[in-house]
Amino acid sequence: MLPSLASSGLAKRRRYLVGVSGGRDSVALLHWLIEEGCQDLIVCHLNHGLRGRESGADAAFVRRLAQRYGLVFETDKTLVRKLAVERGLCMEEAGREARLEFFKRVGRDYRCRRVVLGHHADDQVETVLMNLFRGTGNLGGMRASSEIKIKNGRLELLRPLLRVWRTEINTYLDERGFRFREDGSNASDDFLRNRIRANLVPCLKKTFRRDVTKAVARVAALAADESDLMDALVAACDVAGRMAGELSVSKLRDLGIALQRRVILAWLRERGVADVGFEAVERVRSMIDNESIAKINLPGDKHARRRRKALFVE
Repeated sequence: MLPSLASSGLAKRRRYLVGVSGGRDSVALLHWLIEEGCQDLIVCHLNHGLRGRESGADAAFVRRLAQRYGLVFETDKTLVRKLAVERGLCMEEAGREARLEFFKRVGRDYRCRRVVLGHHADDQVETVLMNLFRGTGNLGGMRASSEIKIKNGRLELLRPLLRVWRTEINTYLDERGFRFREDGSNASDDFLRNRIRANLVPCLKKTFRRDVTKAVARVAALAADESDLMDALVAACDVAGRMAGELSVSKLRDLGIALQRRVILAWLRERGVADVGFEAVERVRSMIDNESIAKINLPGDKHARRRRKALFVE
């Protein structure tokens, strides 16, 4: 069952950007927002340029859907595969960056920084599993509401369907006869999330002889609460120069190992370093006590350097 608007924290009279790919999840999201009484919605569709004519057909479908409800429609096209090569990113991360930049542009035009996304509980499980095996330490996964820093501003990302399972979304669409687009790229092994959905999750269910997704979701909820506590401790850390883009080596050294890791992780993300995992954090942490290490490589063709008792990213 989909939640009520009130329980999701959204408001009928507020303006939102709504990310709509044309697939079942985002189409269900848009129909649900309309049913719940939201009217000031900006339907946003980014063509990733990955599926040829099918991508264009997706955009046309979403345009017609927006017109059906009399909503503003905004679209753009980014060649995500090319972007991934240029920035040294995996396809998922390149697509995410492209979408955030698109939302930023549209949000500036409409003076709206709130973006509603169709992520659901199964997406959360997949995210937690990705983070687990990447070693990022972020088992809390996505949040129903989160703020992300972008160049010259911030975006508030809202996920009202995060506790709704894919089967419930399918039921919602079937009962109402809502049409959507089938994205052929969801079956492609080019994307890690697809491989987790198609291979890892079924393997875990078979191994444990039960549906483990609910257990993973519970772990995410518990980890999110603990992560909030750690984030508060990180925010309270007095690491001179951090907001200016640097980390003080001496003040980092005074922190416990767990806080060192969380401060470094937050710092790297603030500096725009994508795909940060345990190894990247530990390489940066090794510079705290080893003065002979003046430079380390980071994902996305970036580097961390130590100079004048401070760490910085270039």
